[in-house]
Amino acid sequence: MAGHSKFKNIMHRKGAQDAKRAKIFARHAKEIMIAARAGADPDMNARLRTAIAAAKAQNMPNDNIDRAVKKGSGDGEADTYEEIRYEGYGPGGVAMIVDVLTDNRNRAASDIRSAFSKFGGNLGETNSVAFMFARVGQVQYPAGAASADDMFEAALVAGASDVESGDDLHEIVCEPDDLNAVREALEARFGNPETAALAWKPQNTVEVDEGKATSLFRLLDALDDNDDVQNVSANFDVSDEVMAKLGD
Repeated sequence: MAGHSKFKNIMHRKGAQDAKRAKIFARHAKEIMIAARAGADPDMNARLRTAIAAAKAQNMPNDNIDRAVKKGSGDGEADTYEEIRYEGYGPGGVAMIVDVLTDNRNRAASDIRSAFSKFGGNLGETNSVAFMFARVGQVQYPAGAASADDMFEAALVAGASDVESGDDLHEIVCEPDDLNAVREALEARFGNPETAALAWKPQNTVEVDEGKATSLFRLLDALDDNDDVQNVSANFDVSDEVMAKLGD
């Protein structure tokens, strides 16, 4: 299991997608509200277009999306959220980036620092680990959506820079500015993706043993449970053997 994923992939491991649906929608709503500050027309606002596409990929109802757009654009009672990026190291020297949207900077900082400290990690300064990641556009489809060859061919034509196909999913990577064009081209052929969003992709991964993996997953779970946390990216790699033991 590689750790370059966002919460969607962490929840695949936990098998808790349904139980987390309300939290998923809340996270997407906050991202839409932030994006809509720059304008309520997705055709003129690339970030909003991407945020709406990501929400739709999670089957977020259109009414929820519309309310979030109105709140963010000032046509409704809006919450004030601040974007913050935290960086640090988890157990085993795993580099981690935690993207936060919060209405209380002090609370968020305290909670994130506490989670890292409790589970054997430590926060660093801004840009202390970001250089280990590349900012990319990422589109994911379930493995059953297409064969590896068909997905690779379609992604290549759409303008993607890389495709990784595994037993569970296809992961298509592109330049950030190309995300919407790639997503739209793939949607026309394969339907809605599971996810479509900007992501931090690690340039290299760190192998994590069983003991460190246990602490690392507890840290990821704690961050997952934090309402201020939007996304977590990490450069860990856990072998199938270790995953099997942790699943027992």
